[in-house]
Amino acid sequence: MPPKSKLRQFKEHQGHFSLVRNFHLADLFTIMNGVCGVGSLFSSAHYLIDSSNKQALYFALTLPAFGFLFDALDGKVARWRKSSSMLGQELDSLADLISFGVAPAFLAFAIGLRGTIDMMMLTGFVCAGLARLARFNATVANLPKDASGKSKYFEGLPIPSSLGLVAYMAYLIHHNLIQDDIPLGFHYKVIHPLSLVFGLWGAAMVSKTLRVPKL
Repeated sequence: MPPKSKLRQFKEHQGHFSLVRNFHLADLFTIMNGVCGVGSLFSSAHYLIDSSNKQALYFALTLPAFGFLFDALDGKVARWRKSSSMLGQELDSLADLISFGVAPAFLAFAIGLRGTIDMMMLTGFVCAGLARLARFNATVANLPKDASGKSKYFEGLPIPSSLGLVAYMAYLIHHNLIQDDIPLGFHYKVIHPLSLVFGLWGAAMVSKTLRVPKL
């Protein structure tokens, strides 16, 4: 079906749940990625309400990993079913922003990165992820392809790579190095080196010259 026809089907149906009926199976996996991201946010919020609830932190850490699993499966399901939609690409980027952008940044805030510069770095990280995903959607058709039609590389660091930051925060939480005990934190929580890592990670995501080969 031509792209214009795919887009038109969302405009011409007038039923109350016509959008839901147009979802493909792969889109449901993508939405589950978003569900994991939102669940991580809620879990971090539970910890902010009750700092003794370490279990909430572990949920907040684990859910983005499950989000990555759903993110990996949605493409496989789309190829297996030989069905995709224009909506699916947008859903994928929005879900990725929640699970691998907003959720890790909010988790970092929850464990103690609450200084002014900390919050600036975390905000920059999320905005860089947003810009990186928008650029991918706009330019993916122009990237060099391999024999199977897949892009050969990513321009900039892919946003799911933020799971590396989540893994480091898991280390800190496991060893109780959070809040006032975050390594190398300055007095009054003005800034923590970890927030600078978030800032550098965001810069790598929007880089035009950094090319990450697809595995």
